[in-house]
Amino acid sequence: MAASQQVFRVRRNYNKWVANQTLEDYALRFTAKRSRRWTLARVANTALGAISFLALEAIGGSITLNYGFTNAVAAITVVSLLILLAGIPICYYAARYGVDIDLLTRGAGFGYIGSTITSLIYASFTFIFFALEAAIMAMALEAWLGVPLTIGYLVSSVFVIPLVTHGITFISRFQLWTQPLWVALQILPFIYIAFQDSAAFSAWTGYEVDSSRSGEFNLMLFGAAAAVMFSLVAQIGEQVDFLRFLPEQQEISRRRWWLAMLSAGPGWIILGFIKIMAGSFLAWLALSHGIEAELASDPTRMYTVAFSYVSNSPQFSLALAGIFVIVAQMKINVTNAYAGSIAWSNFFSRLTHSHPGRVVWLVFNVAIALLLTELGIYRAIEEILGLYAIVAVAWVGALVADLVINKPLGLSPAYIEFKRAHLYDINPVGVGAMLAASLTGICSYVGWFGSPAQSLAPFLSLLTSLIVAP
Repeated sequence: MAASQQVFRVRRNYNKWVANQTLEDYALRFTAKRSRRWTLARVANTALGAISFLALEAIGGSITLNYGFTNAVAAITVVSLLILLAGIPICYYAARYGVDIDLLTRGAGFGYIGSTITSLIYASFTFIFFALEAAIMAMALEAWLGVPLTIGYLVSSVFVIPLVTHGITFISRFQLWTQPLWVALQILPFIYIAFQDSAAFSAWTGYEVDSSRSGEFNLMLFGAAAAVMFSLVAQIGEQVDFLRFLPEQQEISRRRWWLAMLSAGPGWIILGFIKIMAGSFLAWLALSHGIEAELASDPTRMYTVAFSYVSNSPQFSLALAGIFVIVAQMKINVTNAYAGSIAWSNFFSRLTHSHPGRVVWLVFNVAIALLLTELGIYRAIEEILGLYAIVAVAWVGALVADLVINKPLGLSPAYIEFKRAHLYDINPVGVGAMLAASLTGICSYVGWFGSPAQSLAPFLSLLTSLIVAP
């Protein structure tokens, strides 16, 4: 005779909470058809809200001031193109099958347990960039309102949590409400600069770290700048987390579906490229206005100088910059927190065989990011992103290799198979390619293969993953 089981009220309420897909957003499984009823415009607008992050400007400014205009622009252009090309197949398969980046990775060469490793890599991306964005926002609060940095870190992190608890349902509204203000403040200072100081743009293109080698391309400096840029490759995972809510392809016109998928998915890097270049220009502009070189790549100082062309009042310029930075950082950090909660849900559900709910992992992700901000992650931005980029590129490269090489050649199933019963626990194709590429990249990064290989470590990591996976 089967033993009776008593389910306490607290447990019953908890089970209902975890089963609530308004909170969970299909964190552990593919997106149900009934939830793929969003309009194309709303999904695209929500996904593109993620490109508001000012780390793009900070990266553009930092590599320009450190490596010169010529090398920085070459790195920005080449890596942006590679990110765009890598993002197209990833976004297509995710939107077509309604899967997040974890399920896509699981079914594209990594296996049920193997994709746990990539969930950790992806979760790391979300809390590293959450910490960077929170640090930028905290610096804006300090400059504008005099809020101590420690308090600013806490405020910048905790205020995101209630905006993310209800998943895409509320995030889409938040992105819609804040989009007009963000776009207006993003464009406004550049219009004024173009009319009042158009010569600044041509002067910016002549900036080099070593004036005696103006305009010369340097492979070492190019590689160092590219390494930082490559860290952005994992951003495609956040775009996928929203793209999976696109209506199914057969329900709407093919042209409109592709337009929405491309603009909201891999198209993020096109706007991202513009923002990185804007950061490059603004960092030089801040430097030319007397801002110290180590502070000129701080977005708050960048945009304070930029908004000084809008108003002669220093207080008003700082207020505009403060408002812009806060709005931009809240827009991106709701995305970082949301993506991180899904990544941690997948990671721990496989390790512990339990799921306390996406909201629990949301708080966990924010807590890690808060710890990193308090430890001063922003001061080591280039070193952290350069090393992280190698592993991220190895993962994305192995994923792309399966989608664009293995599947067309019939080496793997033509569709995304993510059901556990049909998968290896650890598929040596994706996991092996990623490990080989990571090892190659890291060995190159530490200088074991000579200076040229050291400067091109992320490129070697990407090439290795594309060769080894097939």
